[in-house]
Amino acid sequence: MPELKHAHRLRNGRYSESGQIYLLTAVVLNRAPLFHDFKCGRLVVDAFRTAEREGFATSLAWVVMPDHFHWLIELQNTQLPTLMARTKSRIAVTLNRAIGRQGPVWQHGYHDRGIRKEEDLQAVARYIVRNPIRAGLVSKAGDYPLWDAIWL
Repeated sequence: MPELKHAHRLRNGRYSESGQIYLLTAVVLNRAPLFHDFKCGRLVVDAFRTAEREGFATSLAWVVMPDHFHWLIELQNTQLPTLMARTKSRIAVTLNRAIGRQGPVWQHGYHDRGIRKEEDLQAVARYIVRNPIRAGLVSKAGDYPLWDAIWL
């Protein structure tokens, strides 16, 4: 597993800036399809909305896939590690309680990509919401229930 040998280095350059836009991705442990069930997927959406109510992030677009999520946000009044730790924890606690399971839900860490000002945010949002199409879950985005974008 040489690709994991230096995984800790990926976090060294992580930088959080309020007002910056980020594309965040978190993956379920062992890629288990825990969010295949709509009600379980809605727990992820509820966690995104809680982060917004708390003033930590403004959601621009998101999709909840069976085994991961993509979340395009504008960061507000917190740091990325805090936002993701709280969000992933909230989801794990509510999911475990809802389906009567125990144990970890998420793979360690998360992926983030800062979006440069010159990038087309709508194109990034389209990429996010088309994820279920690329995965073969639906033939058009409107057929998938667990996504949203402020432009659509």
